[in-house]
Amino acid sequence: MDVRSGFGARIAAARKALAAGGSSLPLPTPALRITNGLAMISLVLSSCDLLRLCSDRDRPLGGRELATVLCQLASVVYLLGLLASPSAAAHPKTPAPSGDNDDGGGSPRRPLAAAPAPMHAGVEDDEEIVAAVVSGALPSHHLESRLGDCRRAARLRREALRRVTGRGVEGLPLDGMDYQAVLGQCCEMPVGYVQVPVGVAGPLLLDGRHYHVPMATTEGCLVASVNRGCRAIAASGGAASVLLRDAMSRAPVVRLPSAKRAAELKLFVEAAANFDTLASVFNRSSRFGRLQGIQCALAGRNLYIRFSCSTGDAMGMNMVSKGVENILGYLRNDFPDMDLISLSGNYCSDKKPTAVNWIEGRGKSVVCEATIKGGVVQSVLKTTVQTLVELNIIKNLAGSAVAGALGGFNAHASNIVTALFIATGQDPAQNVESSQCITMLEAVNDGDDLHISVTMPSIEVGTIGGGTCLASQAACLNLLGVKGPNCDSPGANAKLLATIIAGSVLAGELSLLAALAAGQLVKSHMKYNRSSKDVANDDS
Repeated sequence: MDVRSGFGARIAAARKALAAGGSSLPLPTPALRITNGLAMISLVLSSCDLLRLCSDRDRPLGGRELATVLCQLASVVYLLGLLASPSAAAHPKTPAPSGDNDDGGGSPRRPLAAAPAPMHAGVEDDEEIVAAVVSGALPSHHLESRLGDCRRAARLRREALRRVTGRGVEGLPLDGMDYQAVLGQCCEMPVGYVQVPVGVAGPLLLDGRHYHVPMATTEGCLVASVNRGCRAIAASGGAASVLLRDAMSRAPVVRLPSAKRAAELKLFVEAAANFDTLASVFNRSSRFGRLQGIQCALAGRNLYIRFSCSTGDAMGMNMVSKGVENILGYLRNDFPDMDLISLSGNYCSDKKPTAVNWIEGRGKSVVCEATIKGGVVQSVLKTTVQTLVELNIIKNLAGSAVAGALGGFNAHASNIVTALFIATGQDPAQNVESSQCITMLEAVNDGDDLHISVTMPSIEVGTIGGGTCLASQAACLNLLGVKGPNCDSPGANAKLLATIIAGSVLAGELSLLAALAAGQLVKSHMKYNRSSKDVANDDS
């Protein structure tokens, strides 16, 4: 009687334990599901048998009863052991870190049943993770979401890379980078960061204000050259800039059943009567994106539609792309036979030297000018006005024409643009079109002074988004007074950054042309662009 009562108490305790924790038991594999199911069936059947045994108090204990008790105990021990197992808490029911997902988008992260479970920090756990990455069991791009620690993910990825390639990256820094800021915005699968020296040229006196210009470069003599140009400009009263246009573009390509049908769509989107309607559809995508114009080009039955819009303080590629998608959806109401081939049809045109950007502009279109006094040309630049004017005609204008240049009628605008882009967190690849520039020099004031200007139709910059969120790049933007959005006048910071870039290009063009005119180029580079250690070991 007492034995049976004890069995009843055990059954009740087991049921209570199952009610508290059984519903949350993880079943990570089919084999474990089958095993757990058999244990549950055994527990239920033995419990039922024991209940019948308890109700029949006159029935003697026999072999069947003993077997039932053993099955009961074994099932309870197995299930309680499963509940207490540390691995139960490590299976995919653990929520993923906020914002992390496998496809890089905004959709919820799907559970990865076959992926290794998250592991606690420690030397042994690190070894298991690295081994899993090396073997391919754990994809490298899953490390951040699985570990919840971006720096640790980068460190273990480095070690896995060393084992796979047999080459280390000891010279590549790991510490000092905010990998959480990088995640989902700047770089995938990071293993460190590259150090680029940042020099400061200036002050650049532009539009009555002084700017100290940060330049990230490994080319010796570049910062010194721009600095000399800034000195010449400041000594002559400063430079002035004009922003001609502010419009980022995106040009999808769509295909219609016939060229006639494509022409009909062209007439529809370019009609002035339809612009306000299309603009209202476009402008729904953003608080700052505002459609400014639509320009089309036809090639057979393919139609390239170039949308241009203002984008506030952002560079704006994503902003304009969302607006374009809205308009394409609207156009399908009247043109259901329109087939979208690509959201970008290369008529935009992004990261390529093109005539459409050179003529129509993209991003910020800026002109910057200065009048350099004749005395400054001689004392600071070590040359003469007439020599500089003649050199510019023969080199930047005629020489570029002979080379078939497209927007490259300058000495080295790309040098300054790239250095500023890297320092301030811009997209370095957009240096291609942002460096399109024509440099003009002429003698003024009866030939005594020099007028110099740079015209740059497609400077693509922003002060929010992309690499501007990183601490080093944000510091450089802050140095220029253009960090983040301008809340009082949206877009003003990005426009100011574009004019500062144009002013810096003006200084760089002036100094390099002077060095070429005075025959100082080789001497300057030998002084600033080659270390004494390298020169000592070089017989050339």
